[in-house]
Amino acid sequence: MSKTVLIVDDSLYMRTIIKDALVAAGYNVVGEAANGEEAIDQAFDLQPDIITLDNILPDMIGTDILRVYKEEGLPADVIMISAVGQESVINEGMSLGARHYIVKPFTSEQLIQAVESL
Repeated sequence: MSKTVLIVDDSLYMRTIIKDALVAAGYNVVGEAANGEEAIDQAFDLQPDIITLDNILPDMIGTDILRVYKEEGLPADVIMISAVGQESVINEGMSLGARHYIVKPFTSEQLIQAVESL
């Protein structure tokens, strides 16, 4: 059975790039969220195996969403994807349970490598 993925990014363009790469690699994209509220609701409704999480969303930041996932015991593996590459932000994401942190711009190969390493 292919792993299920929830894609969280406020940019439709980025969600499409991520989705196309994952689908081509055999993953099942079960949901897309454009903001933090959707990211939290869909994660608990859909129970995906993997979540790609943008760090800068219109209503909250990814690390705050990670905190909710961690507090509520969501079992999904999270890969943070962000244009923010500051070490402090990366370290915070990883300390809150993110398994990988990919800095934009990235290649499809980088994304698939991160997903397959989970």
